[in-house]
Amino acid sequence: MNQLKQIHANTIRNGTDFTKFLIIKLIDIPNIPYAHKLFDLIPRPTVFLYNKLIQAYSSHGPYRQCFSLYTKMLDRGCSPNEHSFTFLFASCAAISSPLHGQMLHTQLVKSGFECNLFALTALIDMYAKLGLLALARQQFNESKIRDVPTWNSLIAGCARCGDMDAAAELFAAMPERNVISWTAMISGYSQNGKYGNALSTFLEMEREKKVRPNEVTIASVLPACANLGALEVGQRIEGYAKANGYFENLFVCNAMLEMYARCGRIDAAMRIFDEIGSRRNLCSWNTMIMGLAVHGKYKESLELFHRMQREGTVPDDITFVGALLACTHGGMVSEGRKLFTSMDQNHSITPKLEHYGCMVDLLGRAGELQEAYDIIQSMPMKPDSVLWGTLLGACSFNGNVEFAEKAAEPLFELEPWNPGNYVILSNIYATAGRWDGVLKLRKLMRGGQIIKAAGYSFIEEGGKIHKFIVEDRSHQRSDELYGILDEVSTKMKLYGGLDNLDYFDEEVF
Repeated sequence: MNQLKQIHANTIRNGTDFTKFLIIKLIDIPNIPYAHKLFDLIPRPTVFLYNKLIQAYSSHGPYRQCFSLYTKMLDRGCSPNEHSFTFLFASCAAISSPLHGQMLHTQLVKSGFECNLFALTALIDMYAKLGLLALARQQFNESKIRDVPTWNSLIAGCARCGDMDAAAELFAAMPERNVISWTAMISGYSQNGKYGNALSTFLEMEREKKVRPNEVTIASVLPACANLGALEVGQRIEGYAKANGYFENLFVCNAMLEMYARCGRIDAAMRIFDEIGSRRNLCSWNTMIMGLAVHGKYKESLELFHRMQREGTVPDDITFVGALLACTHGGMVSEGRKLFTSMDQNHSITPKLEHYGCMVDLLGRAGELQEAYDIIQSMPMKPDSVLWGTLLGACSFNGNVEFAEKAAEPLFELEPWNPGNYVILSNIYATAGRWDGVLKLRKLMRGGQIIKAAGYSFIEEGGKIHKFIVEDRSHQRSDELYGILDEVSTKMKLYGGLDNLDYFDEEVF
């Protein structure tokens, strides 16, 4: 920077014009305000320099400066070219302004650049990012020339809007794909909760061997592994990511950390956490605190919660969910109450539904059902089905019919289609010997045609995810599987494993 200032000083003293060179170098640093000051000293800037400055603002902001420069450009009689529109469309998407976008689209057509591939791709990308998929699709369909980025823009737009069927249809029709194409699909499936599709797309990408995953691909597929419990695939991805230097990317590290925590490999999660070291951000701390809490390591979770604050990281609302979960799993009612109170008093964090849910769970498990019910009643927001479901679950644990009925009443209104609520209340009635309640619920379910959905499990084997439904015989090796299951069941009975189980059969209906 000092060297550039010296060059600028020599330019002023000697009259040698290095202004263009200086502007480009300053933009590369970037020091955009300084570059803009030099730009303003030029009597008639070229379209190249306008574009360089517009591009800089479209990448770093403030984005509205792009439109000011465009207006000044037209006022000074400098005609924009196709690159001008490419950068301007990106700015429209950044500030979510369809009005600016459509006005510039009109200018693009008037300037005769509507057939330029780069400008057209930027236009489609802009409409897609603005959520105007119909306009994006119209431009795509009308374009005579398309390249891979053109397809990618529309696929990413469909994925962003949750239309994964349309994205998959476009993906299948692509004449050629690059890593961005695959990543857009994997990321889209993950962000829309279709984790099985995300993982299968990633595995298909691997099998084709035409494109290698990059760090964004890795960060996109790991949440799918985490949610599906696909530990084997996740471990293989870790090896690939480390071999390619992707652990320099904190998003990859945090995604790997979450994958191990979700899959129950707390030792591996802590190893990744330690490897991140001083690069840890709030997401890293939250993931580790939550992972420890969910898997019963409540002491370690709370120790990490306090350590985080000692090291200067300020907790957020997600941090407190993890800390309260730790209290729940440790039965630490008094500590939980203190943490909940400290959110607003010490950290200016207003408790959300999730925090109230944690407190209801904590108190419910401890048998403090009246206090748990009072918390729900005193909430500033309307309780949802998850909160009432938590109380109902606590009543099942404690065998309390009175509060179970209070929890079930709003649940039947909020989720009349959910058989689980009927089953839990029925089991509470049955345990208490209230067979009249069991019969009443059976009639309600039959009258409302509420059917209990079949339970299912995911099992990972050989890098593949297998789904099993209750009494499922569809798997090609089902005879072997049931043979092993019968063997395990027999051994459990021999060792008394089943005789000591305290449970009530859900088949009361």
